[in-house]
Amino acid sequence: MVAITEFQKIGIGLMGFGAFFLIFGVLLYFDSVLLAFGNILFLSGLTFIIGFRRTAHFFFQRHKFRGSFFFLGGVSLVLCRWPIIGMLVESYGFVLLFRSFFPMAMGFVLSAVNSPFLNAFFPSSSSMV
Repeated sequence: MVAITEFQKIGIGLMGFGAFFLIFGVLLYFDSVLLAFGNILFLSGLTFIIGFRRTAHFFFQRHKFRGSFFFLGGVSLVLCRWPIIGMLVESYGFVLLFRSFFPMAMGFVLSAVNSPFLNAFFPSSSSMV
């Protein structure tokens, strides 16, 4: 079992509140204050979880520079009170940053569909008869 430090526990809480404020800001028609607060909490939570050096290394790798530029540019646009354009730019940067993670996540979701618990509810009829 992996031990979780106190800083990582704080980071999980910060990321949770950041995600809550981001979702709530989108639901309230792109409220710029909630989106900015959510972005700040989310990024600070990420820094608390993996550390400052690893966060900087993640965002400033040569092959992830374009994704980091768009993501952090979107955060700064939201902070400058342009929430809709900022969230679009930030979303594009998020896709560029995590595009190598998406196939692994999709494989996990598809393997979850193949579980016996879900097969009881969603039987597959793949017979050729």
